[in-house]
Amino acid sequence: MYSNLLVVAIILIIETSTEICSVALAKDGKLLDLIESKEGQNHARLVTVFAENLLVRNNIGPGDLATVAVSKGPGSYTGLRIGVSTAKGICYARGIPLIAVGTLEAMAKHVALNRSKYSLTESPSLLFCPMIDARRMEVFSMLLDQDGKVLKPISAEIINEISLSDELIENQVVFFGNGSDKCKDVLTSPNALFLTDVKASAQHMVELVWDAYNKNHFEDVAYFEPFYLKDFIALVSKKNIFG
Repeated sequence: MYSNLLVVAIILIIETSTEICSVALAKDGKLLDLIESKEGQNHARLVTVFAENLLVRNNIGPGDLATVAVSKGPGSYTGLRIGVSTAKGICYARGIPLIAVGTLEAMAKHVALNRSKYSLTESPSLLFCPMIDARRMEVFSMLLDQDGKVLKPISAEIINEISLSDELIENQVVFFGNGSDKCKDVLTSPNALFLTDVKASAQHMVELVWDAYNKNHFEDVAYFEPFYLKDFIALVSKKNIFG
């Protein structure tokens, strides 16, 4: 059993589910520092270096970490394996717990908390649809309302002209993530809004990681596996993931 009764909680956060290799440090639920690269699939070479550099330049030792958090997917199979293996290795070595949060949920939480930054109005009809590029016209996506209630669970689907057509009739749907770029020419409803600068990043995971830490929502370090989606079938409860 782990205890989170530390005076100061410093958390290392790893995000490698897409083409971006991103590592952050958070202190008591606030972003402390971040290093990330958009060069492409160099995660195996970069993730450990980024983690070490963050600790050194912030004068933090591995023994000062309260926990390590990792993006659990969905996303790139190879990227997820690298991120999760790195996080588990640190947890094993230091005897600290592991936290995992969903890639899509983290992006949605970020947008929900920063509506004004993206010029989004407060409206009960505003919905969020984070998307991660899969292949061709396929994306990993989910649909949430602005309070974080899951309206459509995570799925892998081919985007076409009728995708989310019912939802787009009465709601504004905000699309973001690296999978949304290839959908602009297909989803032409005036109620479809696209954000071009929201990507998977360790800094977007801070709020959900902090919530999990305070609720002792830790993973089994020995048996935890990433959420690959295509090899996993499960029912997802329609709950508020932002709470």
